[in-house]
Amino acid sequence: MSTSNMAVEVFREIENEDFRTLSIIEAAMAKHEFVPTEQIYKFAKVPPDRINFSLAKLHKLGLIYRNKGGYVGYTLNYAGYDSLAINALVKSDVLASFGQPLGVGKEADVYDALNPSGKRLAVKFHRLGRISFRQTRRKRGYIKEHSSWLYQSHLAAEREFNAMKLAYEKGVAVPEPICQNRHVIAMGMINGAQLIKYKDIGKAEKVLEEILLNVKKAYVEAHIIHADLSEYNIILKPEGDILMIDWPQAVKKDHTNATELLERDLRNILTFFRRKFKIKLAIKEAYEYVINEAESLPI
Repeated sequence: MSTSNMAVEVFREIENEDFRTLSIIEAAMAKHEFVPTEQIYKFAKVPPDRINFSLAKLHKLGLIYRNKGGYVGYTLNYAGYDSLAINALVKSDVLASFGQPLGVGKEADVYDALNPSGKRLAVKFHRLGRISFRQTRRKRGYIKEHSSWLYQSHLAAEREFNAMKLAYEKGVAVPEPICQNRHVIAMGMINGAQLIKYKDIGKAEKVLEEILLNVKKAYVEAHIIHADLSEYNIILKPEGDILMIDWPQAVKKDHTNATELLERDLRNILTFFRRKFKIKLAIKEAYEYVINEAESLPI
């Protein structure tokens, strides 16, 4: 069972005092790997026996870890962090209920959900730490070496949400960014499947044109580059339109490595279309179109 599934299952068992305990541990983790119980008592401002009861309950529910070393202390795990984020989204009237998983990956889980009005949403839980630190650091230059996986996941969600807002406001085909709390993003529903999963997409040239048009909009109007674009994070919707997802690695167009990152995005897409649909387009031609030096594509 994933930690987000666990958090959803036990959510109704968590009371306000338990959320307060989780929040105290979260705040104190800035200075402690495992927060000593004395620190939790200090900030809780309720009798220690009530805190002990809450800690025992949260530990039994699998939302916190207990230190097995020389002192008694506690730290959040992903299930506890999930619970805090879900509670914040519920209290903000963003989230009402969860459905089935839409996708489970190396660095994120995405779930179907409903808001209080019954509108479907996609809820993404960032999950850094499933692959090694070295691999994560190589892919994501903003990761700090001595920060926790929870903090790094929070940072990834924040970066992705900000990039999506910039893109969405300029008409780039991304899911509507609705709300971000900690490592979780609530966004408009993602209907369709990853481009890689299609054997036939009809008029492949038109799909490629739409992808490159949206890369161009992101670059010219939103001033950002996806920086991790491939057939795995382009969604082809049933009606034939696209969505570009997974933006935590996005960079501004004035980034030191902007040209290299944009060319890599284009190379990934063009290689896929050439290999699978026999469409040939030079990277130079696509690049000139995206940066607005050419008005149209020769396809």
